[in-house]
Amino acid sequence: MAAMIEVERLTKRFGPVLAVDDVSMAVARGEVLGFLGPNGAGKSTTMKMIAGFLTPTAGTARLCGHDVLAEPLAVKRRLGYLPEGAPTYPDMTVLAFLQWVASIRGFSGAEKRRRVEKAMGATSLGDVIYYPIEALSKGFKRRVGLAQALLHDPEVLVLDEPTDGLDPNQKHEVRALITAMAAEKAIVISTHILEEVEAICTRAVVIARGRLVADAAPASLAARSRWHNAVTVRVLPDQRVAAIAALARLDAVDGVEADDHPVDGLLAISALPVAGRPVEGAVRDALAAAGIAPRDLRIEKGRLDEVFRAITSGKAGTSGKAPAPTSEAA
Repeated sequence: MAAMIEVERLTKRFGPVLAVDDVSMAVARGEVLGFLGPNGAGKSTTMKMIAGFLTPTAGTARLCGHDVLAEPLAVKRRLGYLPEGAPTYPDMTVLAFLQWVASIRGFSGAEKRRRVEKAMGATSLGDVIYYPIEALSKGFKRRVGLAQALLHDPEVLVLDEPTDGLDPNQKHEVRALITAMAAEKAIVISTHILEEVEAICTRAVVIARGRLVADAAPASLAARSRWHNAVTVRVLPDQRVAAIAALARLDAVDGVEADDHPVDGLLAISALPVAGRPVEGAVRDALAAAGIAPRDLRIEKGRLDEVFRAITSGKAGTSGKAPAPTSEAA
């Protein structure tokens, strides 16, 4: 599948500070790429270079085959960009602002009205179209920024924290919108919400100190967690000691973690496997031999937050694996 976003060795210096260091990646149509990293890692700077809003010190970026510096208008026709902070004209109403954006995009008459109405509908702005933007909440301002990015139905979307400031219902709506659009577009989303990555992203790229340190499917990254294939059971409080002892004796179990305080009268106990191997059968057998019938049992997929902390801090991997850069889907 041909890449719609191509990034080759992008580098950005601000004086002596190396903000982005030799980053390369590609995103194809139908992919939703989660772009992750701690604050100051270089996420927003990279996205600004991809969008053509910041000139790289070195390297290139292309959208739909067009170089962002050599062919800026061709790129911007195909790009929907939601930058950090979603800058707007605060004294304009929502409707006036989106009409103005539509005019800049070259739409007029009935087509302009249709585009504006569709963008407002997709971002649920109908109740505030006559409000000045400066009077809106942070969440509504973010939705106005998203509406302008979607208005011309671009092939590529670059969205910096698209759900920042939204309430849980609004986040759900935006995630559903991104998922619905994904098949026909290449989408890059910068976010610090790991739940969002697991919910809507097909790939996750992690950047730390300006360098790309991981590129894989979210499930593949989560599988690097020591919680991958861990088994969590809930037992009665008076079974806690016996359950921990039974699980700790298993050769396939690397460690046991238990809650100290019951929830709904039950305690959660987790058996962490050696090297992520499946241990459900061994756990069931060990508990049965100890005369313990757990009230429920679940198998963990892995914890992306744990892996994220490990690979962005430069520490050893969470399952005995070093956090070397990976590239499963470039």
